[in-house]
Amino acid sequence: MRVLLVGINYAPDLIGVAKYNAELCESLVADGHEVRVITAPPYYPAWKIPSAFKSSYFRSRDIHGVRVTRTPIYVPGHPSGVRRLVHHASFALTSAAPVLFEALSWRPDVMIAVAPSLMSAALVSFVARRVGARSWLHVQDFEVDAAFDLGLLRNPSLRKWMLRVEAAILRSFDNVSTISQAMIERLRIKGLRPDKTAEVRNWIDTTAICPGSRMTKYRQALKLGEDDIIALYSGTMSNKQGLELVIEAAIGLEKSHPHIHFILAGEGPHKMRLEQLAAGHRNVHFLGLQPNDSFNQLMATADFHLIPQKAEAADLVLPSKLGAIFASARPVIAMAEEGTGLAAEVTNAGLVIPPGDSSALELAICQLSEAPALRAHYGEEGRKRALDRWDRRTIVRRWSDAMTGQGNATGPTNVGLTAAASEIGLPVEDAVRSP
Repeated sequence: MRVLLVGINYAPDLIGVAKYNAELCESLVADGHEVRVITAPPYYPAWKIPSAFKSSYFRSRDIHGVRVTRTPIYVPGHPSGVRRLVHHASFALTSAAPVLFEALSWRPDVMIAVAPSLMSAALVSFVARRVGARSWLHVQDFEVDAAFDLGLLRNPSLRKWMLRVEAAILRSFDNVSTISQAMIERLRIKGLRPDKTAEVRNWIDTTAICPGSRMTKYRQALKLGEDDIIALYSGTMSNKQGLELVIEAAIGLEKSHPHIHFILAGEGPHKMRLEQLAAGHRNVHFLGLQPNDSFNQLMATADFHLIPQKAEAADLVLPSKLGAIFASARPVIAMAEEGTGLAAEVTNAGLVIPPGDSSALELAICQLSEAPALRAHYGEEGRKRALDRWDRRTIVRRWSDAMTGQGNATGPTNVGLTAAASEIGLPVEDAVRSP
């Protein structure tokens, strides 16, 4: 099978959508498929293009068996709402010619667009119809909802227009998948039929991320001992995470609970501001993005993990870091409204508290820090969920089977993509043209 994926994020970026795009493509290659990718240069989460990639535009390069073509884009140093629109528009513009060339000359069987960026997805579905390919949109993030709900864009008329455009793009694809059941429900609210939608979770390699000793090189480097409690946030540091709430909780607990320490590991446009807020407080530690070969140690360093979240972001995304947290057999404190997808995932494997409430975060941190047996119980349950719901090999295999029409009708439907092609609107005899 020939697969052409179009998405703004790809390796060597280490986190976010790039990681899953690359792992999906490499897994499809390992299963014997031919895969090509049209993407942008790496820039995330630092929002800066490395100089080594500025001379490689429109040149195809083989990366782990995947033919990757990169196109130039505008990358804002400070990504405001309008600048993000221009950023995504630039990729839609520069990727158009390579998409047309690959589709017409190579004739893929399946064309996959990944949102973000939704702007570039419109061309993918249009071209797929012209060349007889199956079109597939995978939604990692509801960009329009997030931009307005988080205050990055505010014009009500612009929102109505963008939602109409989004709905038209969604309906133009043969199949649309997203990463949680709550996001599936949002797709249906936006007008998609159930037989066109599917859940494809972001996954984790449960052999690479596994339970480990708390006494890691990170504790040694920070001079933290066995009696110190560590609350860890690992990931992007941007507006929607609400990480200032973690800083507020750390400051509130510094004197009364000096043995509780906070590690924030990652990069992003808000990191400098967070460092300024935490300046002078010895219980807050910042790290950069950690390499893959150290990531399991980083996850094991924590006694529990933190997923702060603004209320406005509920069910716009399901944080992909949750799979790694569960796989590491550590509990999590998540900010989420009851009834949201994130709350459902975390219940009984951690604590769920109201979003935006730093006082509730302080109380939850104190509760877990004083209850090692509860931490162990939540950690064991999380590990079970990682194996059941987030395993990379299982999810990617089901996605591959659905695209090729090889799914079986008796497979489970609550883990990753529906096991049977027919269950997501892909009749076995009509799922994908033969290569």
